[in-house]
Amino acid sequence: MSSDPSDTSHQQAAGDAPRVGVIYNPRSHRNKGQDLDANPAPRVYVSQPGARSQLPAALENFAKRGIDLLVINGGDGTVRDVLTAGCDVFGEDWPTIAVLPKGKTNALTVDLEAPKDWSLQGAIDAYRNGGRVKRRPLVVRRKDADADVDAHADAKPLYGFIMGAGVFTIAISAGQGAHKLGAFNALAVSVTTFWTVLQTFLGSRSNIWRKGAKMDIRLGQERKPMVHSGLGEAEWRQLLFASTLENFPAGIKPFGPHVDGLKMAVLDQPSRSSLLRLPSLFRGKAIPNMAERGFHQVATDQFEARFSDRFILDGEAYDAGTYEVREGPLLEFVKPA
Repeated sequence: MSSDPSDTSHQQAAGDAPRVGVIYNPRSHRNKGQDLDANPAPRVYVSQPGARSQLPAALENFAKRGIDLLVINGGDGTVRDVLTAGCDVFGEDWPTIAVLPKGKTNALTVDLEAPKDWSLQGAIDAYRNGGRVKRRPLVVRRKDADADVDAHADAKPLYGFIMGAGVFTIAISAGQGAHKLGAFNALAVSVTTFWTVLQTFLGSRSNIWRKGAKMDIRLGQERKPMVHSGLGEAEWRQLLFASTLENFPAGIKPFGPHVDGLKMAVLDQPSRSSLLRLPSLFRGKAIPNMAERGFHQVATDQFEARFSDRFILDGEAYDAGTYEVREGPLLEFVKPA
């Protein structure tokens, strides 16, 4: 594999072979102690950044080479870091992307229908002969508490695909426990979902699993306050879950019928009798009088949320505060034929 940007010998000899840039995360769960699972190939350039701060330079190097395909070898967190670092490099004009499912959680690759054993060579073959899936990531930008004044103008927006707050933050910690027990991907999601439902049902509204966090959620450019059912405390929501993905691990369907774009599922503090309907909700079934029961499913072009506690973006926790969330650039991902 070539590593010198000035080396064009492979480009001349390879003919129509695509230029491929690979971000390889050796710390990802399924990469630990392993090398890349492909033989050296022409016009394939590999970077193993030792820190997030090194990602922009690696991506700029790929951009100078004019790569056709960006391969992200890692889990959801690696995808988040690469997209966040690449927003200033590629802007609205990204190369085609392939994601190898090498992390503890790989929700994006579930949506893209990538096989668990997908290899670099498989991704290159899919670039030539496979299908394409287009998705827009979430763009999460920190705002001032006033929400009209941007006190974090120099802060880089975060790019990701799954955002959650309230009990979701607690559930992610439970998911880390599932990882320690050897449960990953769909199994980890199933274990975490079951444990969350159990704790939510057994606890009182003062229990951390049901209390959630204070959230002021405002929808659209008009920042219209989101409806609250009146169940529990008006300033509190048990859960916020937002994503632009369409298919989730373990077959979970948190947003109900298929809807493109940015979607949200929000729980107030439902009664125990209503919580019995959570399994049906997770399977995508409609619940009578959902909003009155404290369940909300919303499609929107953007929203703003003020969190009293930390929130999660693709597995990592970020500080409480006010954030603007909207759709990012349209990205094209390859999927196997």
